This record gives sequence, C-alpha cells and structure tokens, in this order.
Amino acid sequence: MGKIALLVPREEMLYQAHNILQEKKYAVGDMRVIQTENAVMEARDAIGKGASIIIARGLQASMIKQYTDVPVVEIVATAQEMALLVVRARQILKKERPFIAAVGFKNMFCDMRYFDSIYNIKLRTYFAGRPSELRETALKAIEDGAELLIGGDVAVEAAKEADLPSLFLSSTEDSMRVAFSMAESMDFAMGAQKRSSAQLEALLDYSFNGVVNIDREGRITAANPVMKDILGHGGEEAVGKLLPDVFSDIDHEKFGQVLRGEAESYASFMDANGTSVFAVLAPVRVGNETEGAILTCHKVRRQREEQPVQEKPSKYPGLTATGRLSMIAQRSKPMQNCIRLARLYAQAREPVLILGEEGTERRILAEGIHNLGPAAGGAFFAVMCGGLSGQQQEDALFGDNGAFFAADGGTLYLEDVEALSPLCQGEICRLIRYRRGGRDYQNPRPLRIRVMASSQKNLEELGKLAGQGILKAELYYLLAGLVLEIPPLRSRPEDLDDLIRQRIKEAFDQYGRYHKLTAGAQRLLREYAWPGNLLQLSAFLNRMVLTADRHSIDELQIGRLLAELYPPGLSAAELPREKQEAQELTESREAREILRILAEEGGSRERTAQRLGISKATLWRRMKKFHIQ
Repeated sequence: MGKIALLVPREEMLYQAHNILQEKKYAVGDMRVIQTENAVMEARDAIGKGASIIIARGLQASMIKQYTDVPVVEIVATAQEMALLVVRARQILKKERPFIAAVGFKNMFCDMRYFDSIYNIKLRTYFAGRPSELRETALKAIEDGAELLIGGDVAVEAAKEADLPSLFLSSTEDSMRVAFSMAESMDFAMGAQKRSSAQLEALLDYSFNGVVNIDREGRITAANPVMKDILGHGGEEAVGKLLPDVFSDIDHEKFGQVLRGEAESYASFMDANGTSVFAVLAPVRVGNETEGAILTCHKVRRQREEQPVQEKPSKYPGLTATGRLSMIAQRSKPMQNCIRLARLYAQAREPVLILGEEGTERRILAEGIHNLGPAAGGAFFAVMCGGLSGQQQEDALFGDNGAFFAADGGTLYLEDVEALSPLCQGEICRLIRYRRGGRDYQNPRPLRIRVMASSQKNLEELGKLAGQGILKAELYYLLAGLVLEIPPLRSRPEDLDDLIRQRIKEAFDQYGRYHKLTAGAQRLLREYAWPGNLLQLSAFLNRMVLTADRHSIDELQIGRLLAELYPPGLSAAELPREKQEAQELTESREAREILRILAEEGGSRERTAQRLGISKATLWRRMKKFHIQ
C-alpha cells in the first residue's frame, strides 16, 4: 500500500483524524497542519517522503492539485455538517429567513438545493473558478447583501474586514472519514494499476516483437526496446511522431479505420528502417470508445541456406535492385491492393508472375518485391526474353556470366516470359521445382534463385498460349500461383493525377522551364487513355515541356501533340474497349476543332493547317480519318 498524507489548515482536524485512525488503520504516513501560502512546499515535502496520495481541503487542495502530480482527495463538507453550520448561523443572526452565503470552491460543498425550504433561510452559493478568484468571490457575496459568510480562511478574512459575522467551514469526523475511505480506494486502484503496468512493461521489455503504443490522434506514445532496435537511431525520436511518419508503408486508410474503431485490425508486411516486418495494428477500446491502438511488429526472418550467400552485388555492381514499392504511385484503390499483395508475396520464395500492359511498373514492382524478400541480399538479374534469340537466351541464362551463376542467392527476373525458347522454359521449370540448373544437363548445380516473371499478356492469354504449346503448361502452372496484375493508368485516376504533376515538375526542373497548363489541358491529359502507360506519359510530358513555345499550354496544343506522336495505327482494334472509348473522346475533340477552324476560314485548308500548326498533307490525312468533307 502507498502512503497517504493528510494536510489540513486547522489543528482540530488532526484530532478528528486521530480518532478515526483509532477505529480503522488507514495507510497514513504523514499528518500535519499547514499554512495556505506553504501548501505546495509542504505537499512536495510529503511526496519526497513517500506520499502517493494527499488529503487536503479548499484552497490548499486546489493549489496542491495545480502544482504537483499526485492524486488529491478533497475533504468535502457533508450535508450533516452544513446543516450544523446553518443552525449556528441562524443562532448568530437571530432573524427570520437570514441571507447566508457559502463561499469557496464547488467541490468543497455538498448538494444544498433544498436548504432554503428546510431551514427557512436564503442560502446562496458563490463558487470561485481559481484560487486567485476566492477573495473577489467573497466580496461579491458581501456586495449582494449577505449577512453571514460560510467558507474557508479567505472568506472568513473578507467577512472580518467588512465587519460581518462568519463561520469557518469546519468539518466533523464524518467528512474526514469519507475522505480517508476515498483515499484508501484510490490507493488500492493505483496499486492494481501499478502492478498491471509493471507486468505489461516486463512483458513488453522481454518480448521478441517490437511494440508501439499509439494514442487516438495516431501519435506514438511509447515503444519497447525491440521496436527501438528495429527503428535504429530513429527509435528514441519516434515517440511523439505520427505513426505514418515512422512507418511510411502503412495504409493510411486502414490506419484511420482502426483508430476510428471501424476495423477490428490491420495486418501487413512493412519496411522499418530497412528491416522487413510483419505488422499487426489493433485498436485499444474502452467500452464503446477507441482510445488508441497497439502496433506489433514481428521481424521476418531471412531464410538462410546451408551455404552462405555470396555478396554478388559487389561482384556484379549492375545487378543491384534499386526499386522500392514506395516509389510506385499508389493512391488509387486498385494499386493499393496490388501493393498489398506484393508485400505478402515478398516474404515467400515461390515464383511471382507480374502482369501488366506496356509501360506499367512491372520492373520496379519486381525490384521492390526482391528488396523486401529473403533474397534481398543477393543480385537481381533481369533477362528481357522478348528481344533475344534462343541462343542469346541460353547465353544470358547459362553462360559463364549468365543468370544461373550471377543470380545465385538472389532473384532472376524474366521479362516477357512467354518469349522464352522451349529449352529455356524447361530449364526454368527445373530451377523452380528442383533448385538445380546449368548448361551441364547431366550434372546440374544446386541453385538458390527466386524466379520472378512478367508479361504484357493477361492470365487468360497466357493460358491460351499454354494450350497451344507456345508456353509450357508446366511453366504456366508453376507461375500462375502468386500472380500480380498491375492496373493500367486509365483505371487509376488518382495515381495518374499524381504522376502527371510529378513528371511535369521533373521536366520543368530538367529543362529549366516553367509553363502553366490550362484547365482544359489538364482535363485532356487525365482523359487520354495512355495505352503506353507510365512509359508513354513520361515521354509525352518531356516532349510537351521541351517544345512548348508559350507560357500557357492549352488543350489544343495537347491534342495536336497527341495526334502527331500517336497516329491512328496505334489504336483501333489493338486497344481494349475502355482504351478505345478514351481515345475516341480525344479524337472527337480534335475533329470538332478542325471543323470549327475550317468554318471560320471559309473552308480554306491552307489557312486551317496554318492555324493548327500542321502541314496541309497532315490536315488532309486527319480530315480523311475523321470523315470530314
């Protein structure tokens, strides 16, 4: 049990306390009479001697509360005590229905709403909000015509100066007994909380997992030693920061849902200071309210083989993966789901198949998975299968400096995997299934290589290739397990907006230029299908910024440049339906613009071509394309 200190303004209150302690032994370690001006100093002295709870009254209690950190139990006058004081006041005043004022802090008094009718008096309460307001409050009661003041030292002194009678708010053993009982209950609760906190602290300190506590605003309030070790030098500085500022990989929406109590939990693989962790975020609920959350991080153990992995990136400096998942625009829901799966797949050793159209982030996604996974310490060897002959593929895979040698302990990334020759497909199957391979088919060497492959075709198209024998069925089934489908930019409007802003700014910085895009230009950039995705977007925006001859770039300039760079042959039947719709929208705008200028120029093709900034031959081709007579 902790020590209770009793600090009171009057000697008689100590006598009452001694009588109570004869009846029951409370854990009181210190009792003393103090002056109000020394209340804080006396309280600090008691705390220094081991007091964990202080019992005090009135202004002294308020001052101790304000300037110390220990719990304070206030001695509150009971209804019986107030009744005795009212009877004495009537005896002093000897009047019918006297005006009596109770002056002090609200929590010094009991409920006295019915005293007027019970005792035939006019009782008014005057409560001060702060200690400094007590004297002013007493003077207000005197100004209102109070005939007697009941209160503490300040009220009694003010009444004396005004030559009015007063009664000190003295307490009986009744209020003192209530205060001791409350202090005992508080001490018991504090002891239980301390024991619980000590057990929890010991559990966290010796936990093998990193744990952080987060308040309802999303700020880190505490971190255990394991978490501080995971975060490295930033561990000590993490406390007080918002969780997403420390764990940049966290899904902001899911994080918010947990804090608002809308989700039971959130789990994901994350990168914490270069360490791959599996994190679980769970809400802390008190009743129906969510008061914060607990984030638990389990280090993902790298899978070690019997033989140590050689430091291949140092021997092959060009085989280092620099991509990170955080580099990919992922504000859109489809891309967030893709990244979430990528983090899960990163922890496995099984092959990953990445599907996406031309220009999507297939390569950087593969590098990001590599850097989060068990093979992160090894090389990242990429083979672009589509641009190589069968012999060149064999050399790239099985040659002296080929992937089967250089990527041992790392990752082999096969771009356009369906273009692999049958022989190479068979070797990749053997590598995946048996972890062996090499040019010597009779004595294949053991290999520790994770295979990742990508294709511009979707899973259905790859299945058809497998059915036709172009892609080995065995390889198809080996790859079609951990599949990632990168959504095209046209289905990621939030990401497209971010990428347009980012790439334009990069172009401005690169070429030392600055242009303003009109609302129409921005809308046209957002509405265009971008069949070449990020690759096409970056190239187009670079060209647009480099060749712009006006400060303001409008939709006409954008439309002309799109038509110039991407002729009709790239569209038509080659594009999916949604691409066709977006492209048709762009083309209809261009057709309307040509018709408008032709009308303004009286049908003159020469002047129309000049205004559009194109040749007459180009204008003729576009008129033919849009069926303009």
